[in-house]
Order: sequence, then C-alpha cells, then structure tokens
Amino acid sequence: MKPHLPAAGEILPGRTYRRTCRGWSFIQSPLLNTKRQATPMNMDSDSYARIIDSLHDGLYCVDTSKTITYWNKAAERITGYAADEVVGKSCADNILTHVDLTGRSLCQDSCPLAATIVDGVNREMEIYIHHKDGHRLPVLVRVSTIKDPEGKVIGGVELFTDISSLQANSLRVIELEKLALLDNLTQLANRNYLERELQARFEEFKRHKIPFGVLFIDIDHFKKVNDTYGHLIGDNVLRFTAQTFDANSRPFDLYGRWGGEEFLGIIRNVTADHLVLLGERLRMLIEHSYIMADETKIQITISLGATLVNEHDTTETLIKRADSLMYASKQKGRNRLTLG
Repeated sequence: MKPHLPAAGEILPGRTYRRTCRGWSFIQSPLLNTKRQATPMNMDSDSYARIIDSLHDGLYCVDTSKTITYWNKAAERITGYAADEVVGKSCADNILTHVDLTGRSLCQDSCPLAATIVDGVNREMEIYIHHKDGHRLPVLVRVSTIKDPEGKVIGGVELFTDISSLQANSLRVIELEKLALLDNLTQLANRNYLERELQARFEEFKRHKIPFGVLFIDIDHFKKVNDTYGHLIGDNVLRFTAQTFDANSRPFDLYGRWGGEEFLGIIRNVTADHLVLLGERLRMLIEHSYIMADETKIQITISLGATLVNEHDTTETLIKRADSLMYASKQKGRNRLTLG
C-alpha cells in the first residue's frame, strides 16, 4: 500500500525519523495505530522524538513544497520562533530567510534544502538566518532528504548549528553588569567601558605593537524610525542592531553603544583589509535584517567609518577620525563604509 504523505504539522508526534544510508526515513508510530518498523536498539518512536527534541542543534523538516512540518526545541531556542508559529508555513515566509556571506537571499533560487529535495545530494554550508528579534545569526547548516519506506523523496530536513560568539559574549555581559559598565537597553558595553578598552588597546599597541582598529557606526535615518513608528519600535531597532554586532563578533573584539544610535567596535590585531571585511559584513547583515511591527516589515541600514590606530594617535584623534569617516559615508549616500 502506498504510504500516506502527511499534511503540514502531522509528522510529530505521530511520526519521527531515523537516519539511513539513503537519507531520513519515517518510523511509524503507535499513535497512528500502525505497525512499527524495526529500529536500532529496539527504540520506539517516542524515544526518537525525545532524542530529536533534546538535540543541541536546531532541526526542522519540510515537505516537497517547503512547508515546515516539524520544528524542534533547539530551533525554538536558536531562532526565537516557537513551533506553533512556524509549523504549517513556508520556511521562506519571513521566518529564517537565509542569506549567504554576500547578503544574497537563498530562499528563492538558491535554497540548499530545495536543491537537496530535487537532486538528493546532501549539502553543508555557512549562512546567516533571521532571528525573531530581528538580528542575523551565523549558522552551519546540513541538509538531507526525507524518504518514505519505498525510497521516494517526500521532503527534506535541515540541521543548523549556532556558530556565533553569543555564549562567550554572555559571560562578558555578566561581568559588565557587576561593574555597571553595561548599556541597559542594548546589553552591549557602555561608553565608559569602551573608553577603558580603548586605553587598554593603546597600551598594548605602544608596548607590543599589536595593531587595532575601530568601526564608528551610526544607524541611518533613525529619527525617522522613531517619528514614524514610535520610541518602542526605535528601541527594538537599537536592540536588534546591537544583537547583530554581538552575534557576529570575534570573542576578542568589543562592540558597545557610544550614545544614541551610535555604536563603536574595537577590533584587535587587524589589518585594514580585514577591518573593511568585518565592517562590510556587519553592514550587509544589518541591511538584510528586519523586525515586524504588526504587518509592517521595518528595515534599516548603517553607515560606518573605519580606521586603524597609528603611532601619533590619542583616543580623541582616533575617535574623531573614525567619526569623520562615518559622516563621509553619510554624505556619499549612506549604507556604506569609508576607510581612512
């Protein structure tokens, strides 16, 4: 008898999966009053369900139309989306909206999950997903097919691993809270801590010749956001901008709120080319991030000034130069980085 193809949302708890040499196959569950297939170690389907839900990595399944049919607990934790918010919807419906390192959207023509469903080839790549709070997270995704007992492809599964520095940065937040050096709204370092860090980097540069650079960052047209949508939405924009910096920073770099809608990144042991690369990546990620206000998608851009320390610099001259370069980006049309 031809196996039943479940509608969106039917797979669990009625069905779970096991990994085979051909991909992912259904295990029939007693909840559907069907005879169970033999499984390794004589584990029942409920045990498999618990294992999938206890994974540290996010996992979700789609049918051949890319409708989400299952969303595990780790997917909820990593993305901020609860299962009941996404099951039954297309994975491209303002949910994860994958982009690659260049900012190119993968959801329409370059979706690795859709490609694997078509050609059966497993794929692995680093991409950026959209968090419910608005920011972008770097993840490593691995995709495979879901097959019925006859070997027919009836969907796909994506496993994604958070590769951001959030865990390391969360320890920094605890330390900064104790020292009253945290910006309460964005949970980044405040200006006092940034100034201390700059002094430490100057001492390191003078004694050991370890270079560093700064990124002076300003949200474009932020006043318009506040005037149009209100200060609560404006605060949310500040938060997701800060979270993008936090999630995509190296553990030994520091980002903080300089004041208002201005942010500062202090980037250790960096060349000019690498400083530009890091800044452009942040600019791209912010440009492709968004938050939802009712049915309205709110997107912003940032302008950046990037500069390396030199032997004649003081904190004041370094910040002034970075600030001037940021304003040069504004004058050139915004949503860009200027190096100097």
